[in-house]
Amino acid sequence: MNPLTNIKSIYFIGIGGIGMSALARYFNTQGVKVSGYDKTPTPLTDDLVKEGIQIHFEDDLTQIDREATVIVYTPAIPSDHKELNYYKDNGYNVVKRSDVLQWVTENAFTIGIAGTHGKTTTTSMTAHILRHTGYGCNAFLGGIASNYGTNFWSHEKNVVVVEADEYDRSFLKLAPNVAVVTAVDPDHLDIYGTADEVLKAFGQYTDKIKPNGVLIQKYGTVFPVNTDHKEVFTYAYNEPKASFHTSNLKVIDGSYQFDLVHPKGIVNNVVLNMGGLHNVENATAAMAIALQLGIDENKIKEAVASFQGVKRRFEFKIKTANKVLIDDYAHHPEELNALISGVRSLYPNEKMVLVFQPHLYSRTQDQASGFIEVLSKADEVILLPIYPARELPIPGVSSEILLDKMTVATKTVMSKEQLFDWAANTHDKLIVMAGAGDIDACITKVKEIFSK
Repeated sequence: MNPLTNIKSIYFIGIGGIGMSALARYFNTQGVKVSGYDKTPTPLTDDLVKEGIQIHFEDDLTQIDREATVIVYTPAIPSDHKELNYYKDNGYNVVKRSDVLQWVTENAFTIGIAGTHGKTTTTSMTAHILRHTGYGCNAFLGGIASNYGTNFWSHEKNVVVVEADEYDRSFLKLAPNVAVVTAVDPDHLDIYGTADEVLKAFGQYTDKIKPNGVLIQKYGTVFPVNTDHKEVFTYAYNEPKASFHTSNLKVIDGSYQFDLVHPKGIVNNVVLNMGGLHNVENATAAMAIALQLGIDENKIKEAVASFQGVKRRFEFKIKTANKVLIDDYAHHPEELNALISGVRSLYPNEKMVLVFQPHLYSRTQDQASGFIEVLSKADEVILLPIYPARELPIPGVSSEILLDKMTVATKTVMSKEQLFDWAANTHDKLIVMAGAGDIDACITKVKEIFSK
């Protein structure tokens, strides 16, 4: 029997996480009592409270739900967390977020979008197309869709679009009907150990595709794929050999226009109103899914043109004749490379100042050479100190190990306070801020400074 049917009350430890909050919202719409803990208040937890969910911000046993049917926690919670250990020690049903996603999706037609980068925007685009065209879906997103201001919505149709996260091998709990793989670059080596183990995990994910399902993978991604009982397609924005690919790409008034070539024909004059060539590629994947589902081409085009993007994915915070401020979640060298290329495609003659906050000591150490190469493609780089997230410091690993070897002429490491002073005095037009830590709070402050 599906465990979902017996849940009367559910408690989330780490409820403010982007994936956890989507599940919290799901259960809230199902009439289940939802409550939880997180370390600090954020705009997202503020929204959850407004939606009727009880949240507290101290590791405090007096505030927990002792009647909860299920306890959901994120792997980012430390092992000495009092609330988590209380539930574990007292026989509660304690599960990870990935277990609950498995319950939600196992009896649904599931579209699972995986990849070391690109998955959040592709998932959001796909869910938006299905919603905008009237096809309908339940959506669990890894970001806030700008069109709707949320990372979750429900629908009576038993179709689920879900971001399939490779961290902690979570995506191996899913069994999709349609699976997408956007990228297989080495990441989360603190979990996988080696690049080969990352590739093996993506192969295992595609092995979970249901019989007669579909795999849509980025052209050129190489990982173990068993083609039995599934159709396999490829996509790319500039590779004619791919099953789905773009042609006649143009930049018109800050938007992209292109034709989508697919196995059964061409969708002409698609307009994408968001920056980044990598987002043209993400749109190609999302449109490939919609075409596989039999959605009308003109409705797909209308949906793509109306897509407003995802918070912190090539998001324009300011876009005027005198100042452009772009915010992006990029925290891996490949993501940064895509971000810089996308900015260059829209502003080829403008000096680009890149403000970057490295995320995790381990990733900074593992990917140092890649970061150094990519960051050197900007015209000026400002590094913030490393955001540690769940990690303790690693001796000798700091933002300075990137700074020292970057070839860009103008480069520095700044504290947040120094960054704000710089913002108050700079005359540069094009500022790009990137990272997965708490740099988004800095962006809010920088935007206020620029707006004055």
